[in-house]
Amino acid sequence: MFNPRCQNWNDHFTWSEDGTTVEGLTAIGRSTILALHMNRAIIRVARKRWVSSGWHPPKD
Repeated sequence: MFNPRCQNWNDHFTWSEDGTTVEGLTAIGRSTILALHMNRAIIRVARKRWVSSGWHPPKD
């Protein structure tokens, strides 16, 4: 599992082209996405609205 206290988000995750889905770059990222259900349908709908409003994805 990803630990934000000692790991960098960008090393393990990225956003899909449309900004609605978190994609795992590593085994740690992929397992975290699955374990935390980070791409549930309701969350993707919310992210789609955030993208259209310019609030998402975050600019690091």
